[in-house]
Amino acid sequence: MDRFGEKKGREEKAVLVGLASPVFDMSENSDWETLDELEQLLETAGGKCVGKVLQNRISPDPGTLIGDGKIAEVRELVENGDAELVIFDNELSPSQIRNLEDALGRTVLDRSALILDIFAQRARTSEGRLQVELAQYRYVLSKLSGMGKSMSRLGGGIGTRGPGESQLETDRRHIRRHISRLEEEFEKIRKVRRVQRERRIKAEIPVAAIVGYTNAGKSTLLNTLTGAGIEANDRLFDTLDPTTRKLEIDDHFTVLFSDTVGFIRKLPHKLVEAFKATLEELCYADVILHVIDLSSPLWEEHAEVVERLTADLGVTETPCIRVYNKTDIAEDIPPIRENDVCISAKNGTNIDKLLKEVKRLVQRPLMHLKIYIPYSESGIVDTLYREAKVGSTEYTGEFTVIQALCDEALYGRLRDRGIKTEKV
Repeated sequence: MDRFGEKKGREEKAVLVGLASPVFDMSENSDWETLDELEQLLETAGGKCVGKVLQNRISPDPGTLIGDGKIAEVRELVENGDAELVIFDNELSPSQIRNLEDALGRTVLDRSALILDIFAQRARTSEGRLQVELAQYRYVLSKLSGMGKSMSRLGGGIGTRGPGESQLETDRRHIRRHISRLEEEFEKIRKVRRVQRERRIKAEIPVAAIVGYTNAGKSTLLNTLTGAGIEANDRLFDTLDPTTRKLEIDDHFTVLFSDTVGFIRKLPHKLVEAFKATLEELCYADVILHVIDLSSPLWEEHAEVVERLTADLGVTETPCIRVYNKTDIAEDIPPIRENDVCISAKNGTNIDKLLKEVKRLVQRPLMHLKIYIPYSESGIVDTLYREAKVGSTEYTGEFTVIQALCDEALYGRLRDRGIKTEKV
């Protein structure tokens, strides 16, 4: 396959199916909007939708999720559209996958399988590929007894990207061993991340984490701010691997901006778990930039999804700036809170205002100090020129005397070293 999701150079056709039931919570239920989003996911994976079916039912059928009448309707759409796949917007159990494949005569996937397919295409770094592989094996293990026809088409199109045929056809014990190995590798990555975080904290470099609904413009914003050079396309999940870049807002103030994978409605919980090592960066950020696509008619719902998922990750106390993006093509601009900003990341509109707000929220209070540095501690002079705003320098018989604006952290380090200081 040259392109992900294509089989022998052509698009795979699929019928999309969703079930709405009062027994489901909001994250499980389907409606026409989530089916439209599922179609976007399918197109991102390289497929084409030839029909959609939504059933309202008091409770799901334990064997097939949807009722016999809807199965007949789906079968007719499959045959008329020459579809190879049937993709469900809801999570399916192994037995439901098996029963549906028997009833429809086609490969059946659920939303998680489709998203994992896209993740497999988007991952570029070794860390991203490792996360995808781990998530795929966990998914396969949970579905192993019901993979049915899916097992026979590995490597042949949408829903088959990732682990090879020989690995997936081995027993559960082998897959569990493989998962354990991947988890060990991933723990090593987490340790590296912890060390990097500790260094950032020690260096007192604040972190701004960029979050948002998928395709809201996060990568475009990071490119505009820092010249990161991330490819930014109009596709769901276009950024999977995390990217962090440094920006000197002015001569004495630097911020690390970190991009994250985009959220969507009904992002399966197991996938959030799989990508926690990336998303846990949010927990250590000094400020959250929540990028919202104002050109989308569903921007309010999308914003709620992001805020709910970040809260689920335990990010509730961190200052947050709502960054209303794409104002150049939005029809309306909503009333905004005091610390929120309307921008166009593509055109660079109001970026200066956004940076000013970031600086206001994360900059530590500055103190005007007179610092007496013994000649034996000359390295501290370099530190002050690097981390403080130096006003004047003079030399006496015993000291280099510097007047500078310092934050509390630097002041504390000077005090711990026994350096004499006076507040001016």
